[in-house]
Amino acid sequence: MIAAKELTKIYPDGTEAVHRITFDIPCGECCSVIGPSGCGKTTLLLIFAGILRPSAGKALINSHEVTGPSKELALIFQDYGLFPWKTVHENVSLGLELRGVQKKEQQEIVSSLLKDLGLHGFEKNYPKQLSGGMQQRVAFARMLALKPKILLMDEPLSSLDALTRENMQNVLLQLWQQKRMTMLLVTHSIEEAVFFGQKIVVLSPRPGTIVKTIENPQKGSIEYRTQEVFFAKCKEVRQSLDGGAI
Repeated sequence: MIAAKELTKIYPDGTEAVHRITFDIPCGECCSVIGPSGCGKTTLLLIFAGILRPSAGKALINSHEVTGPSKELALIFQDYGLFPWKTVHENVSLGLELRGVQKKEQQEIVSSLLKDLGLHGFEKNYPKQLSGGMQQRVAFARMLALKPKILLMDEPLSSLDALTRENMQNVLLQLWQQKRMTMLLVTHSIEEAVFFGQKIVVLSPRPGTIVKTIENPQKGSIEYRTQEVFFAKCKEVRQSLDGGAI
């Protein structure tokens, strides 16, 4: 389980990004965080990733306070983070190489992931030769190669066109169903927050505080986005947002 306990972050210039944030995510579940621009959503992710320290309160992973980066989690940003001078195979295997995994095992892990993510045959391509959706699949493959238990995502699909974004949402949902990682997703999209989040945390404008936590137990299938309960939940999230620009 990951949890925020009264998390507050004040930057050196005096800007308070988040104020007394408290929520938890049980193991294997997904939580979406949504709120106006600048409300501290990314700050929350960076605290859980161990990159930032809170000014007050605690971030916990399995009841242990986060004090630095952990091998148990992976962090994905919207810009994919791929190295343009490395091939698809080299990008995906990079983390394994840094951890000292033997070449044969690297090959087995990478080949399996590329096949699962529809990237078989593109091993020798460079990122610039791939579409945005394919580049994001490479980023997911690199993350999955390290077998994280927790996945932190900062608007990972926001730069994609609508159709590709929906397809990648389906891919990500299927990955979650297969791996049952604990996921924390930051997004500006109401529909995306509802599609993924078993729990949806709605934040206020800066400093971000929790306006409402919405339970969303019906999520978990691709068909969910066509059901009446999905549209009703989107309406509830929209009404909970405190007038900030999404």
